[in-house]
Amino acid sequence: MEPLPSGQLELEMNKLLTLGNVLYVAAHPDDENTKLITYLANEAKVHTTYLSLTRGDGGQNLLGADLGEKLGIIRTHELLAARRIDGGEQWFSRANDFGFSKTPEETLRIWGREEILADMVWAIRSTRPDVIITRFAMESDFTHGHHTAATWLAMDAFTAAADPERFPEQLAFVEPWAAKRLIWNTSTWFYKRRNIEFDPTGLLSVDIGVFNPLLGASYSEIAARSRSAHKTQGFGSMAELGPSMEYFVHLAGIPTTNNLLDDIDTSWNRVPGSEAVVSAIKQSIDAFSATDPARSVPALMD
Repeated sequence: MEPLPSGQLELEMNKLLTLGNVLYVAAHPDDENTKLITYLANEAKVHTTYLSLTRGDGGQNLLGADLGEKLGIIRTHELLAARRIDGGEQWFSRANDFGFSKTPEETLRIWGREEILADMVWAIRSTRPDVIITRFAMESDFTHGHHTAATWLAMDAFTAAADPERFPEQLAFVEPWAAKRLIWNTSTWFYKRRNIEFDPTGLLSVDIGVFNPLLGASYSEIAARSRSAHKTQGFGSMAELGPSMEYFVHLAGIPTTNNLLDDIDTSWNRVPGSEAVVSAIKQSIDAFSATDPARSVPALMD
């Protein structure tokens, strides 16, 4: 790992006080909302994971002739590079990106529904998210088959991950896990494609265009750099300043109208007997100095 700038190092220490987890789910590399991932990882300070069901080996390559499995390797590393920029973690399933699919039914037949569902349940039980977020709608006419199938699987996995009768072979390594809620991160873009006016009335909305003084940039600016890691797809974007609204539709679990982590305790209170840990973390933060960061080491060692 490269040495961190002092501001980012201080932010990483502050993150130690937050234990929340969010899992973002979509089908391909470049499907993820890098703005939201950046916001969750650095403003909400929750551990944020992007689960890309495929490695993008069915896509095109604007940089060269490598396609198929070779392209999948390249796009895997593009995703890993993006997460190093925006602060998220990257996971994959074994789903094959076999190219364009018109229907989720076709996608799930080719992928093997139970196999990919097992992978998603494993990801949920391993990362233990408080909130699961999908990028695409449940309705198949919003987009193509891979995208819709990812959300259908997320809906099934939301329930299956909490059920010890589902995929019991996993329980030698992980425990059943019930996330608090499953939500769809909708966008005006989906509606424009269908020539429908987007109406955000009643939807949960979050302004993620916040400036972080420790990082010296807004989350939209950081996300633009993260998005630009998807070079083979030509998905670079301009840095933006100012408000940037994201909207969310409730799919399952306990609804919320206030914030994504409503009614979720993200403090160390969720870990019995953690008082000494919290005290040491706070001491390390209080002792932090940009000109002498080693002052925080004793408390971190504790």
